Amino acid sequence: MNVTRAHNVVDAGLPGGRVLLFAHGFGCDQNMWRYVAPHFESSHRVVLFDHVGAGGAQAPYDAERYASLEGYADDVVRICTELDLHDVVFVGHSVSAMIGVLAHLRAPEVFAALVLVGPSPRYINDDGYTGGFDRADIDDMLAALSSNYLGWSSAIAPAIMGTPDSPELGAELTQSFCRADPDIAERFARATFLSDNRADLPLVSVPTLVMQSRDDMIAPMAVGQYVAAAIPGSSLAVLDSSGHCPNLSAPDEVIRAMETFFAEGR
Repeated sequence: MNVTRAHNVVDAGLPGGRVLLFAHGFGCDQNMWRYVAPHFESSHRVVLFDHVGAGGAQAPYDAERYASLEGYADDVVRICTELDLHDVVFVGHSVSAMIGVLAHLRAPEVFAALVLVGPSPRYINDDGYTGGFDRADIDDMLAALSSNYLGWSSAIAPAIMGTPDSPELGAELTQSFCRADPDIAERFARATFLSDNRADLPLVSVPTLVMQSRDDMIAPMAVGQYVAAAIPGSSLAVLDSSGHCPNLSAPDEVIRAMETFFAEGR
């Protein structure tokens, strides 16, 4: 199966322009970038895709391959290789931020910069590290997800979106979660929330923008600050937004932060 069909790749924008490769987070698909990606089509080649099990992706799911984020990173490298993408700016939301870091470490010659929106290298608190959750919290969440995925989605998605004044966004994220295959979603959740990529951050060797919402229950401020401090030479942009999905709730701020990053020659 070719990569376009396998990952529902959409290739738009300026032919020959610098490549922006957008990657969505857990429970989502490429539609979550619809307020951001089109803005750059007049100046960049814009490529979007769906992770295995999401959106219109038709790639077969292999439980062993996708037991960790490395399998998803390999998919990103495959997309870049088969589409002959170079000088890529990888724009990753949530768990895809770390997937982008891993893809860069696998194929450093492909990536020119990283834009990490709401990144977290580890969701579980550790000695000297605030990830936002105790291990018991994560275990309880995974158990709830496993026993009643639709109920869990309906309860957690609006809280993740974090926009009580715009309930339609929470409803959209709920619907997105509910469209996912529950078995794949559970395995992806385990790969996401039990990951620890802190040791990978100092190895990043390209300009990096870290975007952090001022109020984010999934990746709190301390996590964004940690990521920015750990990646050499990175920039931290604190968005005046709440929730974990500023690409939907505050797209203008996301666009401005990216434009500032690019204007600085990144």
